[in-house]
Amino acid sequence: MTPLQKVLLILTNLLFLASVDAKQIRYTIPPRVEIALPILGPIEQKLQQPLWAIKKPDFETGFNGKWEVINADSGVSAMQIILMPTNKIIVYDATVYRTSRLRYPEGVPCVPYIDMNSKQQMQDCFAHAMEYDIETNQVRPLKVTVDPWCSSGGLAPDGTLISSGGWNDGAKTLRYIRDSCPNCDFRESIDALQDPRWYSTQQILANGEFMVIGGRKAYSYEFIPKEGQKSAKAFFFPFLYETSDIDENNLYPFTHLLPDENVFVFANNRSLLLNPNTNKVVRTFPVLPGGSRNYPASGSSALLPIRLDYNNTSLQTIKAEVMICGGNTPDAFIIAESTKVFLPALQDCARMVVTDPIPAWDIEVMPSRRTMGDALILPNGQILLINGAKNGTEGWWDAEEPNFEPVLYSPDKPKGQRFKVLNPSAIARMYHSSSAVLPSGKIWVAGSNTHNTYRDVDKFPTETRVEAFYPPYLDPNLDKFRPQILQEASAKILRYRVRFEIQFSIPEGGYLVKDDIKVTMYSPPFTTHGYSMNQRLVVLKSGIIIQTTKGVYKVGCSAPRFPGAAPPGYYLLFVVHRGVPSQGMWVQIQNAA
Repeated sequence: MTPLQKVLLILTNLLFLASVDAKQIRYTIPPRVEIALPILGPIEQKLQQPLWAIKKPDFETGFNGKWEVINADSGVSAMQIILMPTNKIIVYDATVYRTSRLRYPEGVPCVPYIDMNSKQQMQDCFAHAMEYDIETNQVRPLKVTVDPWCSSGGLAPDGTLISSGGWNDGAKTLRYIRDSCPNCDFRESIDALQDPRWYSTQQILANGEFMVIGGRKAYSYEFIPKEGQKSAKAFFFPFLYETSDIDENNLYPFTHLLPDENVFVFANNRSLLLNPNTNKVVRTFPVLPGGSRNYPASGSSALLPIRLDYNNTSLQTIKAEVMICGGNTPDAFIIAESTKVFLPALQDCARMVVTDPIPAWDIEVMPSRRTMGDALILPNGQILLINGAKNGTEGWWDAEEPNFEPVLYSPDKPKGQRFKVLNPSAIARMYHSSSAVLPSGKIWVAGSNTHNTYRDVDKFPTETRVEAFYPPYLDPNLDKFRPQILQEASAKILRYRVRFEIQFSIPEGGYLVKDDIKVTMYSPPFTTHGYSMNQRLVVLKSGIIIQTTKGVYKVGCSAPRFPGAAPPGYYLLFVVHRGVPSQGMWVQIQNAA
């Protein structure tokens, strides 16, 4: 040990001893001492992480959330949505209604169509899609000409929304939209898929490409081609045939890309692991008891946060855990359709570590029953269960008793302490409702249309109002602890296995240690019918925290090593200070190729 290091060690020990209160036996943080000595890099870094610092718990709050109507009439009921890197939300409905509350602007041609009843050619002058500006809450009409009703979608690595399938003339269609501009609109590739994809799921793969799985009477999957090309082949998938019952209950299958690049597929009450490169089933999992989970019984599913902040240097050490909540019994849909008796929804949540050698479902009880609700991953790793109904299933006029109360789920807490009921909305959000996590950390909530057209007067009118929900971490009393990313000094283009740096400030930051801060990346999903496709939160491995000036810090992070853990594309990056997230910053992981 050099003489300089000995001096510094003695000073550190003296400060530590001075901070001990013999009566209360507690630690206090002494004032920062400026040492007018030349400090070498490694020693300086150690001083930035004081020896007396201890891990502190997340900030607690009694704030149970707040609701705010941010648009009184957006014009289009939000059946299908996705947040774009342009900070716009693409929203679209079905064209089959031939009506909405938003017309094309003057000079935009109406869409000709043949009326199914009269067989006469008519003109549709209503917009069935829109671009919603999350900064101004203003909308811009978009045009779709073939029906995207109950389609799927995802955000490609270059920021393009690729939407697949739909109904009738849209069943084999692919749609594309990327940039935000006065004239930007959907591009449609009709008849680009091999099989009709109505109620299918679109899953991004480790190479940034998509596969589309299932759909009504489509017991297959195929890979989405490049724009302008046609899919080469549909692969028969017996699992979808085997899990289809009298009411199907296996539509919109839950899929999650795992770090090892295999795809977890759940349908009805069964699940397996599919290798999309070899088209082989890798393994099967135990049956989830209790009922059916997919459309129309419609539970919800999320992949719990992928933790790369541990010593995850190999694929074998990365844990992947799936969560599935709610749904209904296998016969709930047919009973609702035929008798208008609405069976109680399921009230359980189940978790399974799908990377375990012997995986098993771990089941717990939610505070309330829920079907067709959303399960959103929040920037701090909590799960928000929101929207839906307590009785019935998805389908026109097939549910009652809206579930107005969001529930916050903390996956890292002990079992029995994970659920927290939050303040309720006053607006029913049932069939064809949706929600999205915004860069601000707020939740965008819209939609709900339980009819086969738009209805202004009804027990559950067609909803075009948009709400913002403020989760507990947006408690104003926590603002003094909330990080702010200094975007000008932070990396926005990431590359696999390459370290990058984030700078941020905290009004009342003080001394920070490594455990005080998490850096997370959130992949904005395509959400429809209670399922958020391609949603994931990745917790990055980060280094020590350096305080550059008072209240300003920098931290080095490791970009993901494996594309299966975080596929290439756009993410919202958050700095989370003891459970309190910053505003999100858009970053892009570029494909290694």
